[in-house]
Amino acid sequence: MDNRKLADDIVRLVGGEENINDLVHCATRLRFSLKDTKKASRETLEKHEGVITVVESGGQFQVVVGSHVANVYAEIAKNTGFLNKNQENSASGQKVSAVSKVFEVISGSFSPLIPVMAGAGMLKALLTVLTLAGWLSDTSDNYLILSAAGNAVFYFLPIFLGITLGIKLKANPYVAGAIGAALMEPNFTGLLDKGTESSFLGIPVVLMNYSSSVFPIFIAISIYAVLDKFLKKIILKDLQVFLVPMLSLMIMVPLSAIAFGPFGTSVGDWIASGVTWLIDVSGILSGIVLGGGMTFMVVLGLHWGFTPITLQNINNGGDPIEAMAAAAVFAQIGVALGIFLRAKKDKSLRSIAGSSGLTGLLAGVTEPIVYGLILRYKRVIPIVIIAGAIGGAINGHFGVKYTAYVFHNIFSIPVEKPTGIFVISMILSMGVGLLLTLIFGYESKGKARTAEVTELEQAQPVLQPAQSETKSGSSMDIQKEQIYSPLAGRVVPLSSVTDEAFSSGAMGKGLAIMPGEGVVVAPMDGVVTSLFPTGHAIGITSNAGTDILIHIGINTVSLKGKFFNPVVKEGDVVKQGDVLIEFDIEQIQAAGYQTVTPVIVTLTQKEVEVFETDKASVKRNEVLLTLI
Repeated sequence: MDNRKLADDIVRLVGGEENINDLVHCATRLRFSLKDTKKASRETLEKHEGVITVVESGGQFQVVVGSHVANVYAEIAKNTGFLNKNQENSASGQKVSAVSKVFEVISGSFSPLIPVMAGAGMLKALLTVLTLAGWLSDTSDNYLILSAAGNAVFYFLPIFLGITLGIKLKANPYVAGAIGAALMEPNFTGLLDKGTESSFLGIPVVLMNYSSSVFPIFIAISIYAVLDKFLKKIILKDLQVFLVPMLSLMIMVPLSAIAFGPFGTSVGDWIASGVTWLIDVSGILSGIVLGGGMTFMVVLGLHWGFTPITLQNINNGGDPIEAMAAAAVFAQIGVALGIFLRAKKDKSLRSIAGSSGLTGLLAGVTEPIVYGLILRYKRVIPIVIIAGAIGGAINGHFGVKYTAYVFHNIFSIPVEKPTGIFVISMILSMGVGLLLTLIFGYESKGKARTAEVTELEQAQPVLQPAQSETKSGSSMDIQKEQIYSPLAGRVVPLSSVTDEAFSSGAMGKGLAIMPGEGVVVAPMDGVVTSLFPTGHAIGITSNAGTDILIHIGINTVSLKGKFFNPVVKEGDVVKQGDVLIEFDIEQIQAAGYQTVTPVIVTLTQKEVEVFETDKASVKRNEVLLTLI
């Protein structure tokens, strides 16, 4: 789908620009801070062809769109004004818990830095591999230059965090960054070389190295955000441009050196020590909890609470938390590969499972697995918990540590120490996830079907438009619903459609039709639940509760309704065969658009198996899909 159109739709469906306080993005999600979440049309968003799912967590309204999220974010930034302004209006009466607010600030501050941190971490992992293999000397100029590239974001983390925190807390981000930079400026760090006590206005200053630190800058910028607002209230506007930054630096840098820095460092050390103590008490139990539960902590947004602790631990030699949590990633990959191998007859599902599993294995991005497979097929939830718990317990017991900030994947393995133990635990997590999925499957037994039954049902002629029926067998009862073709034309596999949202199966299962005439009819009895204003797409919910999307053409939304004539409206009750939309095939094609029309059983409805007709072409009202 066109990124600009998707961006516009998302902004509109979250309540419009005026309902947005803030927006950041991570690897696959747009993370909105909304003034009022009740104004967001979550159900409509989840049905949108460009949206995988929607998650509300940690005070954020998260819209998962996939790996092209940066492009969608860029379109939103280009076409709206709120990202370029300081939003001074607070949320309109919406109450957010203190814990949610803390998680929101942490996630909003780290999210913009995740790509560069992950990239730099992978570069450090690559350097580790090259030096271990003897292909690069750790004293060579090449190594030192590349090492500088990999270390920079972590060494200067107080500066980067100062900027992102300033943006998140709606203070001047560059003054915030300068506060972090002051703690690393040579005049300040040079005091460490004197080896003597220092003071400011007679007040003792506890000297320490703030490179790679997290907690001191969180405390300092949180106080600065309050100071910035206060100074703007008491200083004349004409003087604010220089006087507010000057006074902010004069006040905050000494306070950070005297109090906030030492206190923040101590807090970080206390928390890290507490977590380490808990892990030392029972590494196995800690590993079971983190390895088995991290999948769902990510869904809820709770994993952000570990990020400052993880970075603090890395700075102190290595982090056991992420080492144990990594087992969840490889368990998810194992489940995806298991579904890929088991779903032999479902090309759409195999496409999702294969691509998401490969993305997880090579890049460590597993949101498509979590939202597209695990939360969709609830049967695999116990499997991913068990597989993750096994690997986490091994890493916890043997004290494996994560020594650089990377996404967990096969290329990042060298940053885990001891590497051999980590490899064993990851193989077990992935292997158990794969094996259990192959043994127990990913769907409930009531939906499991033999190849013989499948072939028999697909071959059955339909004599009347019954919407659903029950077939009783010796070992099972099968609930069947049939979806009739809404168009006449040539049948096209979804995988051949040139729009990735459809061809990847991200929107759901189904077929496409290359229409021979410009008439769309109802594929079953039901209700028109959505009708795009442009008339190019329509959603119907059957009497049995199944959601069907009919999308006429590719990118035809750009025609803005030209050549489409809807004859129904949202909320209309329709019978199978009723005319829904008329469209002009020749005019659409002359305008440069394809008319191939996907007919999708969307992912938002109840879990079903979808079996496709084997005919090369269909007429209107012939069986197109059979749902079990």
